[in-house]
Amino acid sequence: MNTCRSGWPPRLVTVPGLHGSEGAHWQTWLERQYRRAARVEQADWDAPHLDTWANAVRAQLAKERGPVVIAAHSFGCLATAHALARGGIGADVAGVLFVAPASPEKFRFAGTFDAGRLGVPSILVGSETDPWMPFDHARELAARFGSAFVNLGDAGHINTAAGFGPWPRAKYFVDTLIHLAAPLRFGDAEEYRAELPELYAYG
Repeated sequence: MNTCRSGWPPRLVTVPGLHGSEGAHWQTWLERQYRRAARVEQADWDAPHLDTWANAVRAQLAKERGPVVIAAHSFGCLATAHALARGGIGADVAGVLFVAPASPEKFRFAGTFDAGRLGVPSILVGSETDPWMPFDHARELAARFGSAFVNLGDAGHINTAAGFGPWPRAKYFVDTLIHLAAPLRFGDAEEYRAELPELYAYG
């Protein structure tokens, strides 16, 4: 385990979904809350493809010299999970925030998605009224990822159209992942195990 603190705290990397995230989107707002934030860019934001988008995630992570926390939205969640599942990522991923993941069933044309345990701390935020992912499927996906699950209730697709521009709770989730990841790197894993269940209380 690398216990060097020189690269701490992790850099934020956002992974938008279909069509990207415009200036009013919470991901754009979140990037402004961190000094060294980066965004994964896709060659074509209107053409979702799992392998192509996952490769863009991997390419961005390969540029990072220190640990990162990823904040993904919608199809960006699938691309991120797909990238992590394939392994061989050079970057040190300290945690992942998945927000309103798109249903793999709606994107079968984009490639085969196989959800498995990620092996890094993660939080999945779902909505009871998300048109892109049934609520029970979101909860099941969180279980398959090994993610803490947060239920936002009636929150639509948790995007600009649903009223999620500036969103302080997103920063709270990212900061929580950073806080929980530190003991794993700096020698107090028991603290992580004790605090992780508290995330479920926010569901």
